Amino acid sequence: MSDSQLSTPPSLYKAREPVFPKKVYGKFRNLKWLIMIVALGIYYITPWIRWDRGPSLPDQAVLIDLASRRFYFLWIEIWPHEFYFVAGLLVMAGLGLFLFTSALGRVWCGYACPQTVWTDLFILVERWIEGDRNARLRLHRQKNWDFTKLRLRLTKWITWLLIAVATGGAWVFYFTDAPTLLGNLLQGTAHPVAYTTILILTATTFFFGGFAREQICIYACPWPRIQAAMIDEDTLTVAYRDWRGEPRGKMRKGELDPNQGDCIDCMACVNVCPMGIDIRHGQQMECITCALCIDACDEVMDRIGKPRGLIDYIALTDETNERAGMDPKPIWKHVLRPRTILYTSLWSLVGILLVVALFIRSDIEMTVAPVRQPTYVTLSDGSIRNVYEVRLLNKHGEERPFRLTVKGDPTLRLQVEGSPYETVTVPADTTQLVRTYVVAPPGSKPAESERVDIRLWVEDIATGARAHKDTIFNGRAN
Repeated sequence: MSDSQLSTPPSLYKAREPVFPKKVYGKFRNLKWLIMIVALGIYYITPWIRWDRGPSLPDQAVLIDLASRRFYFLWIEIWPHEFYFVAGLLVMAGLGLFLFTSALGRVWCGYACPQTVWTDLFILVERWIEGDRNARLRLHRQKNWDFTKLRLRLTKWITWLLIAVATGGAWVFYFTDAPTLLGNLLQGTAHPVAYTTILILTATTFFFGGFAREQICIYACPWPRIQAAMIDEDTLTVAYRDWRGEPRGKMRKGELDPNQGDCIDCMACVNVCPMGIDIRHGQQMECITCALCIDACDEVMDRIGKPRGLIDYIALTDETNERAGMDPKPIWKHVLRPRTILYTSLWSLVGILLVVALFIRSDIEMTVAPVRQPTYVTLSDGSIRNVYEVRLLNKHGEERPFRLTVKGDPTLRLQVEGSPYETVTVPADTTQLVRTYVVAPPGSKPAESERVDIRLWVEDIATGARAHKDTIFNGRAN
């Protein structure tokens, strides 16, 4: 070995070799097309769906209103203090990911992950413009940039860029009224935050879906390294039946050597893999279980007259059974096992609790904050007065009259500042701070005691809905 070789340390990073997946047909490819269409349709169309909530509320079906600190989803309205609904949905999403991974491996990564969906879309555009795998490989290996290569690349990049802009634009539409924001964006009068967000999301979508692709899944995403804790020997994952396919061999004059396995080493499974791996080398971290290799292999098996399933969704227990000449377990036994049942039970429990919490929550709420400076005020007639700041929350789409009352001692009376009555009108879908006085006449128990427990009630006069808060009345002995 030369001195220069000894002095140069080996590289710890392998240069990326671009992956050009070949077009494939089959049930799993069709399933991926369906999921991609549904996912992209939901993402791009949802901000434009209208939902009538009344004259004073936004009519966008799904809206994250940061200015008003509100989240609208169809008829559901989530207020800031109800963030536990969002937390519950995140918990359900996590449990759902654990459930699907324990049952079917990285099925989320292979079918529904945004990186997978947009990469599939970008590859589809690339195939339409530059051709299938062999044509794209030739174009990639072509060193000189002639007119044809420049035209194809510019067409592809411009189309990618338009998709990326639409992706970033759709995202900001979730945070304000979509038609209004679109008009402002086109007129150049939108808030700089909107343009900045679109620019960042456009750049990341263009780079992740067009150039980084499988590198995001391998290096940037933590899930491939976490999934091992979610799977076991009964988890169904994409695998190669090497006991059936080995030893490999090419077909000679259209006939198979009786001493070789079913695999004819056609490389179809490798050529269609979006991760650029060879599933015949066993389970690998890079595999996203998209099952395109299954479609490709099944097509080859049909052509050579061999049974399908050389590459298939199988579990380690199936491999053990098949090597011993036994039949594999039914799919339901892989899916229904203690771990998946536990995840399903927890997922269902959280969902039920969220639904119950959604239906039992009140349309009105209140908070009570006693004013402590001074603790109490002695009026000219000897009465003792305490002051409270009552915040009333009206969740309805129209203004409502609320009545305030006090319970705890029959001698206490309540007054609302600025009004001779105990009622106050709260505007639609908002909160209102009401300064409230509770007065105890001279000589009464509340007036002469150190403190007395009381309860303030608020009643929606229109519907009869009620809410209350407990607090303290401070008397003269305090």
